[in-house]
Amino acid sequence: MPIVVVGNVFVDFKGFPEGAYIPAGRNAGRVEIVHGGVGRNVAEDIANVELRPRFVSMVDNTAQGAEVLRKLQNHKVDTKYISVVPDGMGIWLAVMDNQGDVLASISKRPEMEAMRKLLEEQGDAIFSDATSVVIEVDVDKEVAKLTFEYAEKYGVPTVALVANMSIALQRRDLIQRTACFICNVQEAGIFFADDFSELDPEQMAEELRKRVEAGGLRSMVVTMGSKGAVWAEAGIGCGVCPAVPVTVCDTSGAGDAFCAGVSIGLSYGKSLADACVIGTRLASATITVPESVCPRFLPRELGLDIDAGAVV
Repeated sequence: MPIVVVGNVFVDFKGFPEGAYIPAGRNAGRVEIVHGGVGRNVAEDIANVELRPRFVSMVDNTAQGAEVLRKLQNHKVDTKYISVVPDGMGIWLAVMDNQGDVLASISKRPEMEAMRKLLEEQGDAIFSDATSVVIEVDVDKEVAKLTFEYAEKYGVPTVALVANMSIALQRRDLIQRTACFICNVQEAGIFFADDFSELDPEQMAEELRKRVEAGGLRSMVVTMGSKGAVWAEAGIGCGVCPAVPVTVCDTSGAGDAFCAGVSIGLSYGKSLADACVIGTRLASATITVPESVCPRFLPRELGLDIDAGAVV
């Protein structure tokens, strides 16, 4: 029974300065073009734990789109429900600093009509045997609504991720229907209309517990960069998952790897606290290697029982 991932594919253009970055000047350096997108990244990260996720998405009808499909298939991602259409992929343009963090970025989102039609026509086949669903909740509203309808029809738990919180704010009703909502601390500030930047992890965990219970959410995880991550579950409590000290190569994609790990853990019977540990391990492995290298794990290395049902 697969984990179903619903989300977008992007092509990422990332610029890295050779020397100290000059914000208002010209910077010599290198530019990398890689496959990205929250949904695509999460699907690949799940596949790198020797699982076989089913990815519902779109790619361009171009050589670049064909290359995205080929790479996903090489990772053993089920690409049967990826539509090949004109303008099927987004573009992300980012400037990185000398520590591998994103300084600024601009993204162009793809048109998602093809994905909506795919869900309308093949939703039963996509979701009927799913273990769980991971959705990029700021996708097209109709795509998100259809995903939740089919997931609930078959009693499949849903984990919600976010690429653009300003759009996700319009999906509060759907987020309340998720088993778990995952975002970073800046996005949590936007979601709750507050500033959490001065809170330490213990303070943030307690604040999150209050917000989750007051907001009618089931559970939520917030990443805090080098400070680790915090979690809160209604009626259960809250906690902190410390970060793993590593030498950083590139932090982009770390959040997606963390989300993949949490989703995997929850899908296969782990508590939210233990799922965050798995997410932290995947994220720390991702940021220590170049983009071209994909860290791989066997399920047993993460303490997973792949015969367990979805108990998110």
